[in-house]
Amino acid sequence: MAAGFGSGWLPKAPGTWGSLVSLLPGWLLLYLLGDLALLVGSLLLLLIGCLACQRLLPQMSDKDPGWIVIDEWAGQWLCLAIVAPVAGSGWLGVVLAFAAFRLFDISKLWPVSLFERLGPPWWSIMADDIAAGLLGGLLVVVLTDLGGWHA
Repeated sequence: MAAGFGSGWLPKAPGTWGSLVSLLPGWLLLYLLGDLALLVGSLLLLLIGCLACQRLLPQMSDKDPGWIVIDEWAGQWLCLAIVAPVAGSGWLGVVLAFAAFRLFDISKLWPVSLFERLGPPWWSIMADDIAAGLLGGLLVVVLTDLGGWHA
């Protein structure tokens, strides 16, 4: 589960692969059950990810192994849940959520960088991606409001 159904094992840029692979099940959850269900799903992934990291990390020398991408799944789903009410659940909303989440996750713009160093590794691995998802979603919401565009 921590490897995002294997997406964390794909070559080069496992975080991007994890985020990309998370979009299909995230979109299906959004389409079938709505944005609130996707938000709850993101929170469940946060909980599962914390538990998985707490169990796995003591056995590893790397305290943030790239193959662990459940954090990307949780953050990407959170971003998509925030974006969907304003940008829709169609391809445009999904693309905007993906781009905004990856912008914050890769760049580690403040305060994402703060969360990356906050608390024990099992928490910080998850927390920075949740922060990236929240900030990415808010960025899309603000830009769509400023542009006067809504789904």
